[in-house]
Amino acid sequence: MLMKNQSIRVLGSGCPTCKKFLKTVKKAAAELKIDAEVEYSADTTEIIKMGVMASPVLAINGRPVLTGAGHSQEDIKNALLNNLPEEK
Repeated sequence: MLMKNQSIRVLGSGCPTCKKFLKTVKKAAAELKIDAEVEYSADTTEIIKMGVMASPVLAINGRPVLTGAGHSQEDIKNALLNNLPEEK
Protein backbone atom coordinates (compact mmCIF):
# COMPACT_ATOMS: atom_id res chain seq x y z
CA MET A 1 0.00 0.00 0.00
CA LEU A 2 1.18 3.50 -0.74
CA MET A 3 1.70 6.02 2.03
CA LYS A 4 -1.10 8.19 3.37
CA ASN A 5 -0.98 11.98 3.45
CA GLN A 6 0.40 12.33 -0.05
CA SER A 7 -0.68 15.21 -2.26
CA ILE A 8 -2.19 14.13 -5.58
CA ARG A 9 -3.51 17.01 -7.65
CA VAL A 10 -4.82 17.50 -11.13
CA LEU A 11 -4.43 21.01 -12.46
CA GLY A 12 -6.25 22.17 -15.53
CA SER A 13 -8.34 24.86 -17.13
CA GLY A 14 -11.71 23.33 -16.27
CA CYS A 15 -12.25 22.09 -19.82
CA PRO A 16 -13.91 18.71 -20.56
CA THR A 17 -10.50 17.12 -21.29
CA CYS A 18 -9.16 18.18 -17.88
CA LYS A 19 -12.28 16.91 -16.12
CA LYS A 20 -11.99 13.56 -17.92
CA PHE A 21 -8.32 13.37 -16.89
CA LEU A 22 -9.36 14.00 -13.27
CA LYS A 23 -11.86 11.12 -13.41
CA THR A 24 -9.22 8.82 -14.88
CA VAL A 25 -6.70 9.77 -12.17
CA LYS A 26 -9.29 9.11 -9.44
CA LYS A 27 -10.14 5.73 -10.98
CA ALA A 28 -6.47 4.76 -11.27
CA ALA A 29 -5.80 5.77 -7.65
CA ALA A 30 -8.80 3.75 -6.45
CA GLU A 31 -7.72 0.67 -8.42
CA LEU A 32 -4.24 0.93 -6.89
CA LYS A 33 -5.81 1.33 -3.43
CA ILE A 34 -3.99 4.61 -2.87
CA ASP A 35 -5.19 6.16 0.36
CA ALA A 36 -5.11 9.79 -0.75
CA GLU A 37 -7.63 12.32 -1.97
CA VAL A 38 -7.21 13.49 -5.54
CA GLU A 39 -7.76 17.25 -5.65
CA TYR A 40 -8.48 19.49 -8.64
CA SER A 41 -7.38 23.06 -9.27
CA ALA A 42 -8.29 25.30 -12.19
CA ASP A 43 -5.68 27.88 -11.16
CA THR A 44 -3.64 28.36 -14.33
CA THR A 45 -1.18 30.56 -12.43
CA GLU A 46 -0.22 27.50 -10.39
CA ILE A 47 0.42 25.53 -13.59
CA ILE A 48 2.68 28.30 -14.90
CA LYS A 49 4.57 28.48 -11.57
CA MET A 50 5.36 24.77 -11.98
CA GLY A 51 7.03 25.61 -15.28
CA VAL A 52 4.49 23.61 -17.25
CA MET A 53 3.02 24.91 -20.49
CA ALA A 54 0.40 22.21 -21.15
CA SER A 55 -2.61 21.02 -19.22
CA PRO A 56 -3.91 18.94 -17.63
CA VAL A 57 -1.14 18.31 -15.12
CA LEU A 58 -0.83 15.44 -12.66
CA ALA A 59 1.21 16.69 -9.71
CA ILE A 60 2.36 14.53 -6.84
CA ASN A 61 3.59 16.28 -3.71
CA GLY A 62 3.83 19.54 -5.66
CA ARG A 63 5.88 18.12 -8.53
CA PRO A 64 4.44 17.69 -12.04
CA VAL A 65 4.76 14.07 -13.20
CA LEU A 66 2.47 14.00 -16.27
CA THR A 67 1.44 16.87 -18.51
CA GLY A 68 -0.88 17.27 -21.46
CA ALA A 69 -3.80 15.23 -22.71
CA GLY A 70 -3.80 11.75 -24.16
CA HIS A 71 -2.39 9.69 -21.30
CA SER A 72 -3.90 6.25 -20.79
CA GLN A 73 -5.01 4.91 -17.44
CA GLU A 74 -1.91 2.69 -17.49
CA ASP A 75 0.30 5.77 -17.96
CA ILE A 76 -1.39 7.37 -14.97
CA LYS A 77 -1.05 4.24 -12.82
CA ASN A 78 2.66 4.04 -13.65
CA ALA A 79 3.13 7.72 -12.78
CA LEU A 80 1.40 7.18 -9.43
CA LEU A 81 3.38 4.04 -8.61
CA ASN A 82 6.71 5.58 -9.63
CA ASN A 83 6.23 8.87 -7.79
CA LEU A 84 4.53 7.99 -4.50
CA PRO A 85 6.68 6.55 -1.71
CA GLU A 86 5.62 3.17 -0.35
CA GLU A 87 4.83 2.50 3.30
CA LYS A 88 7.52 0.61 5.14
